[in-house]
Amino acid sequence: MPTAVTPVLAVDEWRARTAAHEARVDRWTAPHRERRGRGETHPVHDFLFTYYSQAPGRLRRWHPGPGVALAGPAPHADWRWYAVDPDGAVRLDVAAFVADRGDTVRFVQGLLAATASRPAFSGCFGLHEWAMVYRDRETRHAVPLRLGPDGTDAVVEAHSIRCTHYDAFRFFTPSAAPRNRLQPTRETQPELEQPGCLHAGMDLYKWAYKLSPATPGELVADCFELAADIRELDMRASPYDLREHGYAPVAIETPEGKAAYAAAQRGFAERGAVLRQGLVEVCEALLQDAVPSHG
Repeated sequence: MPTAVTPVLAVDEWRARTAAHEARVDRWTAPHRERRGRGETHPVHDFLFTYYSQAPGRLRRWHPGPGVALAGPAPHADWRWYAVDPDGAVRLDVAAFVADRGDTVRFVQGLLAATASRPAFSGCFGLHEWAMVYRDRETRHAVPLRLGPDGTDAVVEAHSIRCTHYDAFRFFTPSAAPRNRLQPTRETQPELEQPGCLHAGMDLYKWAYKLSPATPGELVADCFELAADIRELDMRASPYDLREHGYAPVAIETPEGKAAYAAAQRGFAERGAVLRQGLVEVCEALLQDAVPSHG
């Protein structure tokens, strides 16, 4: 069989894509670095750089993804899991990457494929954030509760909570955890994750950088932008009063708020479905290309 030809990006092209990527993510990374330099915090955006562990500098790195080479010289040549071909082109060494990170690739592929196979549920109304402060007078953020402690507790008690996401559920207060219809664990995550979940949508960014540098930079940026947009809704629909920070509340305790939340949730699920499929395809390409050819 003929050997597939690896496309090689010209220097001008990959430099332009690198610059476009850096400019795009600097919308978030530059203000974060400036706040950090001043010792300031942000109740919404810091989450993107604290809960998610990728440093801003790593986010700014553009990668071509598997199966694409860069005309040299390229700085990628000095980065882990890259190789330089005899003609000077720089590419991801897929075999080396999968040898080191194959378990992660297979886990991400399995989790995301399982998530994509389920219908999106949009009836949770963001109650996970409310359950994180239920009957707890020590709030998790240094901002006031919009309805006060008693009003917040009343909203939780008036609703049925159905949180499928373990990494949200594990922050429920001890009083709130038994109120959840499900009891997610890390082990059951692949069985419960569903594409309407806001946190599952945000986590597409986590899986994108967990696969780095194999994830193309544009896909990483798409996932990060989705996470940033979801985070804003997540906090606007939370019990916290963020109006002083410029965020109007989505009052999920009202019919109008529930409708607005569910509509936004469906939109995020649609965006997430495309990105989730893109990440699955990255995993498939890695595992396929890492298999030695015979014949």
